[in-house]
Amino acid sequence: MTIGFTSRAAVSTCVLCTAHLLVAAPAAAIAGVDPGPRAAAAAAALLYRPGTHVRPRPGAPEVPDLSALSWLVADARTGDVLAAHDAHRRLPPASTLKTLFALTVLPALPAGIRHRVDEEELAGIGPGSSLVGIAEGRAYRVSDLWNGVFLSSGNDAVRVLAALSGGWRATAERMQTKARALGARDTRVKSPDGYDAPGQVSSAYDLAVFGRAGLRNREFARYCARHEARFPARDGGSYGIVNTNRLLTGADGVAPYRGLIGIKNGYTGNAGHTLVAAAHRDGHTLVVTVMNPRSGGGHAVYEEARALLDWGFEASGQVTPVGSLDALRPVPLRGPGADSAPVPAARGNDAPARPVPWTVAGAALLGAAAVSLYLRLRWGPVPTDQG
Repeated sequence: MTIGFTSRAAVSTCVLCTAHLLVAAPAAAIAGVDPGPRAAAAAAALLYRPGTHVRPRPGAPEVPDLSALSWLVADARTGDVLAAHDAHRRLPPASTLKTLFALTVLPALPAGIRHRVDEEELAGIGPGSSLVGIAEGRAYRVSDLWNGVFLSSGNDAVRVLAALSGGWRATAERMQTKARALGARDTRVKSPDGYDAPGQVSSAYDLAVFGRAGLRNREFARYCARHEARFPARDGGSYGIVNTNRLLTGADGVAPYRGLIGIKNGYTGNAGHTLVAAAHRDGHTLVVTVMNPRSGGGHAVYEEARALLDWGFEASGQVTPVGSLDALRPVPLRGPGADSAPVPAARGNDAPARPVPWTVAGAALLGAAAVSLYLRLRWGPVPTDQG
């Protein structure tokens, strides 16, 4: 007696073998991610959960009750997140997105360059935008333009700097790439100045990442901490501009915060009031993000940031971190021919393409062989194209 398989049985058996290999393959190999980075991402999963997260030790002060839709406080040196509320909730960032703009463009443009602005460079500024007062036909130093960005939150200054850096769309694309390189996975850049645009979002986590990275850049840190400056006027003179971050300057009845370094505030009708701020006291530097307070008026964003900073300095050494601003570190692609540029660890639908592991490739080849065997047994040799 001869025992054999029908063509259909052969295909079924091979398909089952293929399925077995796919199931047996390690999950990390199928995803194309090393177990190490995946484990690191899992350790930071708490920040992806909704609600307020803090891990106090005995005697730690109580975290403040805030009205903001999202907030975060972290140690700027270590990156430890001390407490957060809906840290990865995607919200419109308003002008706090200018932090990412500066991180992207500052290194490419020497401060002493002088540029005469033309009409085209000021086209497309959104209605109601904050402006520093750039005039077409007037020459400005790049350092003047950065004062306009950081102090007056001037969208006109952003337009000119973007034009010098390759154009509006190219700058947005570079900002998106920069965000990914920093591990900021919540940010979607549509308008480099932070002006409301469909689909443009960031998060308290990402903005804290940008703020922290900015403090490591000497030029960025100097601009964001500046209280006031002189800006070239249309007629050849100059006029004074003052930083709109009231927690830094103490304007409009907001008490200045002792030790405040700066960073960036913002407002649009869609985003509400937003703020990334940093302060230094007693050898510690904290960075906080506050997004869209729901009560307390237009100055609530400063008062809620003040409460977070006060709590953070008091709680230093008395809380266990709930995450890290370094949680999504770049992971290099593996294998020959892989791009040398790092890519963030995969997460959800944003996971980048990875080289296919050998286990999956082998399973695919086995499946293809099964199909070929079935066709040959059923129909005979399959002719090839002859051109």
